[in-house]
Amino acid sequence: MIEVPGATGYIDTNYRGKAEYALEALKTRDFVYLHVEAPDEAAHAGNLEDKLSAIEAFDAQVVGPVLDGLGNLGDYRVLVLPDHPTPVRKMTHTRDAVPYILFGSGGEFPAGKGQVGYSEKAAHETGVEIKQGYRLMSRLIQGD
Repeated sequence: MIEVPGATGYIDTNYRGKAEYALEALKTRDFVYLHVEAPDEAAHAGNLEDKLSAIEAFDAQVVGPVLDGLGNLGDYRVLVLPDHPTPVRKMTHTRDAVPYILFGSGGEFPAGKGQVGYSEKAAHETGVEIKQGYRLMSRLIQGD
C-alpha cells in the first residue's frame, strides 16, 4: 500500500497526490491500483452535488494527469471503473452493472470504440457485458 499525504477517502482527498504517487510507483512496478472513495461516500450521504464534484475532480486531477504521465513510461494499459454502483437516491450499493473504460497505448481493445460518453447508458449501448469480474482483469492484464 502506498501512503499518500492528504488522502482522506472523502471529497477533500488529495486527488492529484494519488495520481502523482501512482505515476511514481509505475517507474518501479508493473501494476498500480488507484482507488478514490469520494464519489461513493458522497452517494452514501445522499449528496448529489458532492458526488458530481468528486467525479469531476477524479477526472481532472487523477485520470487526466495519469494519462498525461503514462506516455513517459512506455506501453501501458488502463482500466477505469467504479468498484460498484452507489446511486444517490438509494444511498447504498446496488448490484447493477458498472461502465468501464479499458484501453492501452497500442489501441488493442476495440470493443466500444467510438463510444461517446461514459455512463451506464453509454455502456449498455455497446452491447459489451462482462458478468465475471475476473474476466475483465484478464482482459486488462493479458489483453484478451
